[in-house]
Amino acid sequence: MTDPSEVLVGRLFNAFNQRDLGQIVEVCSPRMEFFAITAEEVGRGAPYVGPEGLRDYLTDVERFWEELLITPGRVDRRDGRLLVLGRVFVRNRELGIRDMPVAWIWQIEDGLFVRGEVFADPDEAVSRFARAPA
Repeated sequence: MTDPSEVLVGRLFNAFNQRDLGQIVEVCSPRMEFFAITAEEVGRGAPYVGPEGLRDYLTDVERFWEELLITPGRVDRRDGRLLVLGRVFVRNRELGIRDMPVAWIWQIEDGLFVRGEVFADPDEAVSRFARAPA
């Protein structure tokens, strides 16, 4: 039997790779907060919040990256939080092509994502996930 958390992660990551805002919003709470590396790249100082924020995020991705694909790997669950270790493939003229490990920490409530954070350093995510109270 497949873990529901892994199914939810798969749905979100597939929707992101397809740039399907409707599917992304469907698996996220209306109060979703997303802290993304792309925000730093485009000079955004605040997280992407709610459906409008997720739309802004996809706009920023399209504007900054020529290509950006994410692949989940291992998923660890601790109460309503998930640690996802995976990879990201990015390409743009300024930075070139990169295929690198990355991690995400997600918080889930009532079967929806309510908070997400991307880590360029997977070890930092693993450490933070382990330190957070259960």
